[in-house]
Amino acid sequence: MLIIDCLIKKLLNMNELQPVNQNVLLDISDDKQEQKTASGIIIPDSAKEKQTIANVVAMSNIDNAEIAIGDKVLYKSFSGNETEFEGKKYLLIQYSEILAKIVETEEI
Repeated sequence: MLIIDCLIKKLLNMNELQPVNQNVLLDISDDKQEQKTASGIIIPDSAKEKQTIANVVAMSNIDNAEIAIGDKVLYKSFSGNETEFEGKKYLLIQYSEILAKIVETEEI
């Protein structure tokens, strides 16, 4: 009986966000650590600069997409719709609002 209960719980928790209509889902969950200035003043969330770099978590079907799931991207400030899903923060944005893909390069 215990195994069946565990399987049912897993099946019920198998939700995911799947973007549609040329949208991309970005993970914007940030560390909940307090940010302080060099002199020890705590910076409140309202004064922090909004991040513009995130990881791609899911994408709708986009022909000839230049990004893939798992890529780190730079996107326009104040774009998209923020949402919280199963305890994580996400940003749903149009594919056209992604400005660049961040790639690692070797030193010369």
